[in-house]
Amino acid sequence: MNYEESLSYLLSLGHETLTIKLGLRNTELLLQSLGHPQESYQSVQIAGTNGKGSTAVILDSICRAAGMKTGLFTSPHLISITERIVIGGHEISTHDFARHTNTVRIVAEELLSQGRLDALPTFFEQVTATALLAFKEADVAMAILETGLGGRLDATTVASAATVAITPLALDHQEYLGETLAEIAAEKAAIIRPGVNAIIAPQPPPALEVILQRCRECLVTPQIVSERQASIHSTTSDGRFRVTLETSEARYENILVGLRGRHQILNASVALELAESLSQQGFDIPTAAIVEGIQTANHPGRLELLDNSPPLLLDGAHNPSGAQALRSYLEEFASGRLTLIFGAMKDKKLEEISAILFPLADRLILTRVDNPRSAEVSDLRQLASGLLSDEKIAATSSVSEALALAKETTPSNGLICVTGSLYLLGATKKELADR
Repeated sequence: MNYEESLSYLLSLGHETLTIKLGLRNTELLLQSLGHPQESYQSVQIAGTNGKGSTAVILDSICRAAGMKTGLFTSPHLISITERIVIGGHEISTHDFARHTNTVRIVAEELLSQGRLDALPTFFEQVTATALLAFKEADVAMAILETGLGGRLDATTVASAATVAITPLALDHQEYLGETLAEIAAEKAAIIRPGVNAIIAPQPPPALEVILQRCRECLVTPQIVSERQASIHSTTSDGRFRVTLETSEARYENILVGLRGRHQILNASVALELAESLSQQGFDIPTAAIVEGIQTANHPGRLELLDNSPPLLLDGAHNPSGAQALRSYLEEFASGRLTLIFGAMKDKKLEEISAILFPLADRLILTRVDNPRSAEVSDLRQLASGLLSDEKIAATSSVSEALALAKETTPSNGLICVTGSLYLLGATKKELADR
């Protein structure tokens, strides 16, 4: 298969968000038949509701600054599926992606024909196997794996990472993970197994209680990250923070966190604790690499500021806690007229998200992403009508139309913020690239 054929094959398995099938058996059989590629390197697995992707990219940046060859697996992607598999800081080539996907496909179809599988592995299961196979061939020293959903039954869990982290938890994906924070925490905490090194971000009390109970059951002594470990010295005009981070092992002074937003200080702290844990396990990660990695980390679509006229801010706030982090950033750093372009998935907590973000907008432009889960503009408008006057609200049928209207109506000293879904951000970046 070439790249286009491999992508078409994966999409034929069904949209990844509509064909979720939690469980490990498919991935375990796939990796067994592929020769257990995940056993060729050490792994870190990062679960959580918010910040797990940012924590993963910061840790990857730290490890690469230390001279380690890394494999980074994240999801979803914005434009190209190759964004999900990064080796040594570079996206996998379309040629290698197609080649490894084809290998996984052949093995999956053989397992199905032998009756060892009841159905082909899902999109996410096969992409996970593709990533782990690619990391083996590239001879990485460390794989950094962001869970797709949950933890207990997520395909990335089959890698049996020796080091794990849980970033802040909140209510999200309740249809799969449970209705309460305690139930969601139980799914995420299952990545903690006997013998692992566990780093835990600050959590709401119901979630922390469940996580600590899991640690006790597994005889694991977790490293709990405290928000008091960071002291802020100054901020840049675009929302980056200069901080000193302190752990039980060391003090890291005067670091300019590369990712924007106050919440990224905590993500950097979790990544720092992970790096120290790896160092204690024998990996050579000097202080200078930790500082450099935190300062140079890059994560598209998370408070990503594009130097347009007017400036364009992209942020994939897709749940209430993510929306609150974006609101805090806008209130602290945005000046001038704010135009908000919003599109989201219908299964999200749209009433809560809209109540957090919409009142900030001088102009709200609603749009729909080309996705089977996308919320209809008419439904979004109904939510907006209770929060803003009608003259502030506009409805558009496409991302292209939304961007054109925003540029036309926003002064050069204002700000256009695109948010609500990473799928919307991907469509926006593609539209900008095609112009």
